[in-house]
Amino acid sequence: MKLTTPPDVVLDRLDALRAQDAPTHGGHVLSYVYDSGEPELDELAAAAVRAMQPVNGLDPTTFGSVAALERDLVAFTRDLLGGDGTVVGTVTSGGTESCLLAVKTARDAWLAARGLAPGSARPRLVLPTTAHAAFQKAAHYFGLELDPVPVGQDGAVAADDLVARLGDDVALAVVSAPAYPHAALDPVADVASAAAAHGVPVHVDACIGGMALPFWPDLPAWDLRVPGVTSLSVDLHKYGYAPKGVSVLLQRGRDRQRGQYFATTRWPGYPVVNPTLLGSRSGGPLAAAWAITQALGRDGFAELAGRARRATLALRQAIEEIDGLRVVGDPVGPLLAVATDDDVAPHRRVDPHRWADATTAHGWVLQAQPAFAQADGTTLPHTTHLTVTPVTEQVLDELVPALRAAADTVRGEPRPEAAALLDPASLTGLTGLTEPSGAPDGAPIDSDTAAGLLAAIGLDASRIGEDGPGVGAMAPLLAAVEALPAPVAERLLVELLARLVEPRP
Repeated sequence: MKLTTPPDVVLDRLDALRAQDAPTHGGHVLSYVYDSGEPELDELAAAAVRAMQPVNGLDPTTFGSVAALERDLVAFTRDLLGGDGTVVGTVTSGGTESCLLAVKTARDAWLAARGLAPGSARPRLVLPTTAHAAFQKAAHYFGLELDPVPVGQDGAVAADDLVARLGDDVALAVVSAPAYPHAALDPVADVASAAAAHGVPVHVDACIGGMALPFWPDLPAWDLRVPGVTSLSVDLHKYGYAPKGVSVLLQRGRDRQRGQYFATTRWPGYPVVNPTLLGSRSGGPLAAAWAITQALGRDGFAELAGRARRATLALRQAIEEIDGLRVVGDPVGPLLAVATDDDVAPHRRVDPHRWADATTAHGWVLQAQPAFAQADGTTLPHTTHLTVTPVTEQVLDELVPALRAAADTVRGEPRPEAAALLDPASLTGLTGLTEPSGAPDGAPIDSDTAAGLLAAIGLDASRIGEDGPGVGAMAPLLAAVEALPAPVAERLLVELLARLVEPRP
């Protein structure tokens, strides 16, 4: 067969595109990627992916290797996270799918217990405001009423506040171990005990912490050892060091977990039985995660968690010594959130978003998080997030001076004023938005309008992505996100991401 383009040319093009990306190894990106610092694990994962590349996880009766690998991964994570023989599980495509399935299972169980049909009632989903946005997606997709509970300025939720929301109309309560924004470990045991008394199941979202916290010292009980915890999600493409995307959803009780499945014989094709939202599933990430857990074992994960912990403690101390910045709360696990230290004079303060942008110039990528207004009238500060991995320990001598130098560069500079970026007239008819899809009269924000608002904050939608990945400085964009009504901000972000992948003229 004659190929249109020779493989070496195709791969050269791919290499050129990858060269523009933020580096995925070496610890220079402190979010999204999880570098063990062990190249042999990457090679092992790549070989495992290649071995399973043509396999379709849709049907483990045809591809028995899929069932064997999944069985081993469920057993490994169940044992690591305190589950007993009543706990069963499923490998999913990532944390979002695991969380979606946990919510769907809970909704269906709640409806079935009351003899109600799907769509006939909207049970509540109770969770702290810091719970991952995947649960908002789940509520939106599956018709639950989202009931977020405000947290303190340290990002921690009070157990009593969450417990006070429990009732017969609650299908699921969610707690995090830890919560991504500020690395606060939610009060799992207190919530689970009270929820059990109310007959409410509890899901522990350990997607980011589940493979690290078992090796973190002096933590309160937070996993499947806690009575009343009904399900738990853990990602293996985070601190399990597997390639994207692979996660495990563990559920207590076979009958409950079986409600997660979709099955139908009501069409003329093959019987369809899916434990996940996907039908066809790649065997690659599954095999990579399996291979890494086999190679590392519990002791290997403990060693890597120890490296990440030492790096996290060193970074925390270094940041707390930077004049004008502070670490938020009492973070648990290999995560940090950094805010402005408002206790110092304005000329000494460091805006965390300007700091993140300045750090990029030194070759490091941090993640900006906007301020968040809670229902009780309090506002959580805007922060910069750092995800710390084992490889970070190897590069502290480079990273810490870069963080200090970036802070020195922007110290005393106020954050961008969104009012100066946006023409108030351009927001006429938009500021009263209450639904993500439209203006007060029901008319949607069209693509051109969204692009015009993006241009007002310095993002030319017609040129996004032309000069490589990224959209430039994040501080102005995040300031605008905070200033705009949430539905408007969300529509602009949709436009921004959609334009990045549109074909060029």
